[in-house]
Amino acid sequence: MTLGTAVSHRAAALAGRSTPRLHRFMSVMLELAPGVLVPRQETELLGQSAAAILRDRAPGPMVIDMCCGSGNLALAIAAEVPLARVWAVDVTDSTVALARSNAERLALQDRVTIRKGDLFGALEGEGLIGAADMIVCNPPYISTSRLEGESAHLLEGEPREAFDGGPYGISIHQRLIRDAIDFLKPGGWLLFEFGQGQDRQVAALIARAKAYEPVTFAKDEVGMPRVALLRKLESGAPAISSSASLA
Repeated sequence: MTLGTAVSHRAAALAGRSTPRLHRFMSVMLELAPGVLVPRQETELLGQSAAAILRDRAPGPMVIDMCCGSGNLALAIAAEVPLARVWAVDVTDSTVALARSNAERLALQDRVTIRKGDLFGALEGEGLIGAADMIVCNPPYISTSRLEGESAHLLEGEPREAFDGGPYGISIHQRLIRDAIDFLKPGGWLLFEFGQGQDRQVAALIARAKAYEPVTFAKDEVGMPRVALLRKLESGAPAISSSASLA
């Protein structure tokens, strides 16, 4: 092997080993890693809806991002809303490590705190009860049976935890809608993504909680409801059971 060939081989090996996989989400550039969900376009709809609401609230909102993955929502919100303070949670070591790394790359680590744990249990003792202006979440929403059948290809390069929403695809939604109540301020917002055709199930879960104003839905580019937007009641008054959609 000639010297030139050896140098070329070494350069190629180093390039393959050291070049990070980057992905733009809203206004931030994120590093991705094997075993962590790649952010989808519909999640940008969630992020854009969240940022639009937060810009109209008082400066310095406190936001919680559940199921944060690579940190895409938490970091995009922090970048779009410069005085926002964000707490982000995920359940696996790999996602938490990547989210923290991305926060440091974007110099947002002073305003974005990443915790490892099971949903709101990760925030116990942080003094966040009744403190959140907004909670956002991109939970897993594919049923276990679909993941073992027609959607099995999704697991070839991404983790099951990012997709498996239980028997009906809404197991995490049920917990999120229930447990967010304690963390939201009166009038605080809960925004989350869901799968195609799950809007009626989502509306029923929200109505059953009796803690929120009527839900509205943000639609994707083909007109399908994909993001729920709901506000916690200002008082203990019961919500009127109805829903609407946002184009």
